[in-house]
Amino acid sequence: MSSGHDTSSAAPPENGEGRRSFLGRRFRRLKMFGLGAAATLALLFAADAIFPPDFTRAHQRSTVVLASDGTMLRGFLTPDDKWRLPVTLKDVDRRYVELLLAYEDSRFGDHVGVDLVAIGRAGWQAISNMGVVSGASTLTMQVARMLEPIPRTLGGKLVQAARALQIERRLSKDEILDTYLTLAPFGGNIEGVRAASLAYFGKEPKRLTLSEIAMLVALPQSPERNRPDRFPMRAKASRDKVLRILAEKGAVSWQDANEAMSDPVPTARLKLPFSAPHLAEEARRERPDTAEVRTTIDARIQTALERLLDEQRRTLGEGDMAVVVIENASMKTIAYAGSTDFWGEKGQIDLARSARSPGSALKPFIYGIAFDDLLLHPETLIDDKPISFGAYAPRNFDRGFQGTVSVRDALHMSLNVPAVAVLDRIGPVRLSSVMQQGGAKLSWSTKLAGPSLPMALGGVGITLEDLTMLYAGIANGGVARPLVRYADQGPGEPHRLFGPVAAWYLYDILRGSPLPDGWAMGRGIDRGREVAFKTGTSYGFRDAWTVGWSARYTVGVWSGRADGSTRPGEMGRNAAAPVMLRVFELLPAEHGGLPPPEGVIVAPNAEHLPPALQRFSPRRMVAGLARAVPPPVIAFPPDGAVVELNDADPALILRADGGAKPLRWVVDGTPLPAAPGWGQTEWTPTGEGFSRVTVIDAEGRSATSNIRLKRQM
Repeated sequence: MSSGHDTSSAAPPENGEGRRSFLGRRFRRLKMFGLGAAATLALLFAADAIFPPDFTRAHQRSTVVLASDGTMLRGFLTPDDKWRLPVTLKDVDRRYVELLLAYEDSRFGDHVGVDLVAIGRAGWQAISNMGVVSGASTLTMQVARMLEPIPRTLGGKLVQAARALQIERRLSKDEILDTYLTLAPFGGNIEGVRAASLAYFGKEPKRLTLSEIAMLVALPQSPERNRPDRFPMRAKASRDKVLRILAEKGAVSWQDANEAMSDPVPTARLKLPFSAPHLAEEARRERPDTAEVRTTIDARIQTALERLLDEQRRTLGEGDMAVVVIENASMKTIAYAGSTDFWGEKGQIDLARSARSPGSALKPFIYGIAFDDLLLHPETLIDDKPISFGAYAPRNFDRGFQGTVSVRDALHMSLNVPAVAVLDRIGPVRLSSVMQQGGAKLSWSTKLAGPSLPMALGGVGITLEDLTMLYAGIANGGVARPLVRYADQGPGEPHRLFGPVAAWYLYDILRGSPLPDGWAMGRGIDRGREVAFKTGTSYGFRDAWTVGWSARYTVGVWSGRADGSTRPGEMGRNAAAPVMLRVFELLPAEHGGLPPPEGVIVAPNAEHLPPALQRFSPRRMVAGLARAVPPPVIAFPPDGAVVELNDADPALILRADGGAKPLRWVVDGTPLPAAPGWGQTEWTPTGEGFSRVTVIDAEGRSATSNIRLKRQM
């Protein structure tokens, strides 16, 4: 027997030193665990920062051009050739989102991208049934797969889950839903619920039936296998399965589900909206980084215009047509057609922005400037007789001459000799300057390298859009402004073509333009609307024009061939004017016309006009006087001057040197009353700002000073 103790099983010493050693070991283990956990978290955060989700596809959306009310005009494919239209939760039927979540991810609002409850349920069902019964993929995990290719393997599922966690850290729940709505595949190159709704149902996803909702929920599960345009029976079976599951979950009633199952499925893929294609193309070029470009186009009027032009196309043969419609007050383009058939041989040429010869359509601007200079009045007599301007001897369209006529009749009948004679007095350079300052781009042929007298008959190139813009300036009292094409675009800077009196004279003359054949017997424009219009036909019948304006709208029509070849017999009066009148019928009703402004001289004939306005004299008749007298020069106020206003004595004395007497003064387009002084007159400004002072001599030569008026401090 041994009297010693067995120390091998002895308890740890109970003294303080042993206890501290034991606790130290425990603390070190906890510390190592904490450090390991922290390192793991640090690695996860680092991996998250180094390998973030790639949202490139979500940001690569189709450019969509909209009408003023948000109606889609035209969309464009993404760089990877997908229809991926911009869409958010506010753009879709709320019930669709509710049923999508009920079917796909009922705990979407509670999980962080990975649903552990769903994973556990799916695993238990798989074990119990010896096979997969339900999945555990969340909507966020589906978004992760839509953003980048992920293989459908166990490893792929782990990557997908990790990506889902990353996405949830970066996006709100609504943003995740927006991404799903944008990227969900629906067969072919259709992605996103908006493109799918338009392609399969022909409507925006704002209002959807239960049957349509179930189809949109079902398709992303197997988009190619269940495409309704290719496999309608499979699509129906997939839709009906969704409806049954939603009914089993109580998300919809069985009655509603059964009724929805009886609805037919779409069997064809519809074309997406394709309206105002030329304007939409220009909008995409001008705003390449904007997903949705809202224009000023009125969707109702645009649709009606395109329907009208589709009817016209059947009678045009090889010809084509372009139309621009402007709202005068705002200068908004409310309808636009660059051709009648975009998919035709040359239909993608925007003929509304192609420079063409306007024929006689520029004559109103010649007369408008002359009215403004007090060279003419509508009742002024003018000769339509053979005359030569150097080597240039214009003739009328019918090769005849009318003798002495009023300016009103000369413009009514579009006589060539009077228009050229007036242009000779005001000067081609001045005409082109007025038009260019008004915003028009002019082009010249190699034969006519710049402004010259043939401008009166169409010897210059101008686009339909610019010409219609200038005519809208006549409707706006002689003030031209750039066109407004976008909803967020403010008004452009105004430029005066001529004064309101001259503009009204043109309106008064041209509202009496003879209607085309077939329109004089009561058929045509609403007689409650007064429309003034001018036609034009270019040399060789290549271009036919008509531009008309009412109090509210201006309509420009061009007809011709895209290649510029001739169309014998096709003139503005019979080829373009009838369409212009029919376009006015598409516009909202208006009553009455433009009232005459202050300063209009009312006279029944030339005898009742002041002597200087009774008869127009061509330049050659005053040429001897012009050689003897230098042109007028404004002595005060000089061009560019800042003139101080004196409230005690507000009147300014305008003085000019030279010029053939009598001199006439025009301020901001408004003629001043005749003054006894031959070289000066008096003018009282209405306030501060910029003003344009012009003096015109008896030969029509002029000088202008642009000044700024400022009150004395």
